Amino acid sequence: MENIQTIKQRFGIIGNDPKLNRAIEKATQVAPTDISVLITGESGVGKEAIPKIIHSLSLRKHGKYIAVNCGAIPEGTIDSELFGHEKGAFTGATATRSGYFEEADGGTIFLDEVGELPLTTQVRLLRVLENGEFIKVGSSIVQKTNVRIVAATNVNMQEAIKKGRFREDLYYRLSTVEIHLPPLRERKEDIHLLFRKFASDFAQKYKMPPVRLTDDAVQMLTTYRWNGNIRQLRNVAEQISVLEQKRDINASILHSYLPHEGANLPSVVPQASRNDTDFANEREILYKVLFDMKNDLNDLKKLTLELLENGNSPQVQQDNQVLIHRIYGNDNNSRLYPEPTIVKEPSPINIDYDYVDEATEEERFSLQEQEKEMIVKSLSRNEGKRKEAAKSLGISERTLYRKIKQYNLEG
Repeated sequence: MENIQTIKQRFGIIGNDPKLNRAIEKATQVAPTDISVLITGESGVGKEAIPKIIHSLSLRKHGKYIAVNCGAIPEGTIDSELFGHEKGAFTGATATRSGYFEEADGGTIFLDEVGELPLTTQVRLLRVLENGEFIKVGSSIVQKTNVRIVAATNVNMQEAIKKGRFREDLYYRLSTVEIHLPPLRERKEDIHLLFRKFASDFAQKYKMPPVRLTDDAVQMLTTYRWNGNIRQLRNVAEQISVLEQKRDINASILHSYLPHEGANLPSVVPQASRNDTDFANEREILYKVLFDMKNDLNDLKKLTLELLENGNSPQVQQDNQVLIHRIYGNDNNSRLYPEPTIVKEPSPINIDYDYVDEATEEERFSLQEQEKEMIVKSLSRNEGKRKEAAKSLGISERTLYRKIKQYNLEG
C-alpha cells in the first residue's frame, strides 16, 4: 500500500495537517473494501480528491469512475440521470437511456452534494445500497448493478435528518465509514504552502515570475478566515498573479483582494433572533398599511359626502340627505376624518339597496359625473398639479390618483 506522502504527490494534495493526513489514511484503509463512504466538510475543502484515492486503490480501479454533482441536476430529471429511462417515459424521452448506475456497473460512482437529493430519489438510492437493484423511469423491470458508492456533502446531515430533508436510514447506509476534511482555517500551517503552490502554477500558466508574499502578508494570509476554503485561496492567488505588476506582495496589497470577513457571513438572520426584532417590524408595517387604508376610506367618504351634499337641485339634495342618513346615521361630527384606530373586525356599511329605485340609479350616475367634473375643474385651476388639486378637494393624493385612473383623466 502506498504511503501518505506518495498519495499526496500522486493526487496533488498539499499540506501536512494531522487532520488532513488522517482523512487520507482512512481513505487508503477502506479502499480495498466495497463499503460505502461518506465524505463531509465545508464547500471548497477538496472533498473530490478522496473518492479518486479510494477508487484508484480499490479492486475496481480498472472499472469506470463516474462523478455526479447531485445539486446541479434538476429535481425533475435526477431519477432519469441516475437510473435511466425507457422510451416514452416522459415528454422528450425519445429513446431508452442508461443511467449512471448502469454505466458505472463494476466501478465506482461518486455522488457529490448527496444532501441535495430529493426524498423520492433517496428511496431509490437506498434500494441500490441495500440489494444493488434499481428500476428505470417508466419501466417495471428490476435491474442489478454492482457499484461502489462514495458520497460527499457539505450539509449538516443530523440537522437535515431532524428537519425531514434526508432519510436517516439512507444516512447510515452511506456513512458506513465517514471521512471528514477540515476547513482551511483549521489548517493554518498549510495555507501559505497552498498559496505558494498556486502562485507557482499560475506563473507557469501565464508565463510570468511567481508572486511572493512579505512577512506581514503571510501573517494576514494565515489569520484570514477563508470561508471559501481552498477554492477561495486559489481564486485570490490567481487574481494577484494576473493583476499585480509587482511580484512582491505586502499586506496592504493582499488586503485589497480579500473580501471583508463579514461579507462572507450568511445574510440570513437565525430564526432565534427574528422572533423579537423582525416580527415587531412586520407588525409596524402592517399597522401602517391599515392606517393608510383607513385614511383612504375617510378621504373617499368625505369626497362622497361633499358630492351628496352639493346636488344641483333641492330635490337632489333632499334625496341625497336620505342616502347620507342611511350610510352615516345621525353622527355628523364624527363621520369625517375620525382618528384612525385598529379594530379587530371592521363593521360593514349596510345599505338597503331595495331603497335605490330607478331614480336613485340615475342619481348615482349623476354623482359620478359631478365627481369627475369637480376633479377636472380642480386640476384645471391648479394647472394640473395633482398635489394642489388633492389639497383643494380635501382628499389625499393617493385617492386623487385612483380617481384620475378610474375616470381616465390621465394625459
